[in-house]
Amino acid sequence: QVPLVESGGGLVQAGGSLRLSCAASGSTFSFNTFSWYRQAPGKQREWVAHVGGGGGTAYTDAVKGRFTISRAKNTVYLQMNSLKPEDTAVYYCRVSGFDSWGQGTQVTVSS
Repeated sequence: QVPLVESGGGLVQAGGSLRLSCAASGSTFSFNTFSWYRQAPGKQREWVAHVGGGGGTAYTDAVKGRFTISRAKNTVYLQMNSLKPEDTAVYYCRVSGFDSWGQGTQVTVSS
């Protein structure tokens, strides 16, 4: 297991921006893939984006062109621009190879 701590969520108006952070502790994760997921009320948790150890990234279609995932050492970031009400969810990060979830960070986008 790896402790994960997400932060940076909040309440923002549609069209605004937020930057989420997730810090992983306990080891070095240079070769692991970091992923962001989100879970909206009444919906299943869904994958949002990931960044591999080599820096390659991928995004779900709903956030392409608006969200940017990046990493530095054991921290992964999610820059979220042009936010929409449908982006409202609890956001979680995950490290490949570990069955761990953090507490998540709430993102609320008002219309």
